[in-house]
Amino acid sequence: MRVFIIGITGGVGSRLARTLQERGDTVSGLVRRSDQRERLRTAGIEARVGDLTTITPDDLAGLMRDVDAIAFTAGAGGGGHDATSAIDRDGVIKTITAARIAGVARIGLVSVFPEAWRERNLGAGFDHYIAMKKEADIALTQSGLDWIVLRPAVLLDDPGRGTVALGPAELHGEITRQDVADTLAALLHEPRISRQILELNHGDAWIEEAVETNIRAA
Repeated sequence: MRVFIIGITGGVGSRLARTLQERGDTVSGLVRRSDQRERLRTAGIEARVGDLTTITPDDLAGLMRDVDAIAFTAGAGGGGHDATSAIDRDGVIKTITAARIAGVARIGLVSVFPEAWRERNLGAGFDHYIAMKKEADIALTQSGLDWIVLRPAVLLDDPGRGTVALGPAELHGEITRQDVADTLAALLHEPRISRQILELNHGDAWIEEAVETNIRAA
């Protein structure tokens, strides 16, 4: 499979790239700077330079040429209201448009639990982040494309455990970024998982088994 990752230098995206390569896939992705492209080239990844916040859908479609699937793992990471809107919502909407232009049907989106940390009253910035993620989910689920929305729990940088809880509704706990990447890679490779919103938490099921369970439930 040929996969284009938006957010390829981020915590989940970089891990996803390695996981896909280990599966034998061809990986490319969007980066903002030419020095990032050179670093990824040494890892066998074709990075294409463009700024998600300013690139046109037509130009983004040109960077997505000849791919089978798109993984959107980017996020503003607390960069303020404008950055959150531009990346977490508008970036997804732009990617949907570009995917249609490029003829790429399959998109996997890393989103967020709607109830994430609501008990902490983290303020207007976090509320805005949740709202933008929700609007992105809506845009993708109404796109008519072959989509997957993956909502992971609180992200950890610990080594992957290889076991998860995956389903339409899961508890909001914590999950390693590696397990998110490995789960998304498995989902992208399973065509019988399509047009599903799945929540991801730590758990006891091996990732491939968890994916298989959701095929039967689909």
